[in-house]
Amino acid sequence: MYSITVRKLLIDLESGFGRHWGGGDAFLTHYHNALSFSFPVGEQFFIDSVRDASKLLPATAEHADLHRAVALFIGQEATHRHLHGIYNKKLQSDGLINHWGPSATKKLQVLRGRTSNPLHALALTSAFEHLTALFADVVLRHPQILAKAEPKMRTLWLWHASEETEHNAVAFDLYRALGGSYQWRILWYFLALYRFSIECVRQTTSNLWRDGVLFKAGTWRDA
Repeated sequence: MYSITVRKLLIDLESGFGRHWGGGDAFLTHYHNALSFSFPVGEQFFIDSVRDASKLLPATAEHADLHRAVALFIGQEATHRHLHGIYNKKLQSDGLINHWGPSATKKLQVLRGRTSNPLHALALTSAFEHLTALFADVVLRHPQILAKAEPKMRTLWLWHASEETEHNAVAFDLYRALGGSYQWRILWYFLALYRFSIECVRQTTSNLWRDGVLFKAGTWRDA
């Protein structure tokens, strides 16, 4: 049984937020901003991957809970995609450049062009969902990380972390239910971890550079 709820988050991102909304911590702020830049593209890929793969799962009583979980997974991810799209527009209006989103779009297009097997995209989704679940676990276990953040930004990230925790097993369970290969899942996991690490460092560094704080001692201390 899955405990997944699609929520409508009532916060106003269009009115803006502080340049260093993370309690004045530039690194904390721009690390989270970097993650946000990746989310709309990533979450659309996750939605498509899970939806496409779920079509292969028989509509039987045995799989009824998983089919319901897929629908709720899509609902949560669609809301994340929408809100982070608004968030990212504000970041770009403030002069930050989204490198991660376009880079991810190109790489995911290459993946879809090279394989018609939906289980590969699902394995990659499962890998990224594991990484986001790890991030969510850290944020929720250590509330001091966002304790000094602007209230609406703290709410946004805690909401996102909570929903990632709720649906973190859906792609994985769907992959296993469809008989996905363990070896391919592990291979895609290491590829996801490699690309995520590179792109996260690259985007965070770009954000700090554009903000003029990359070479400040305080930035490195906070990092």
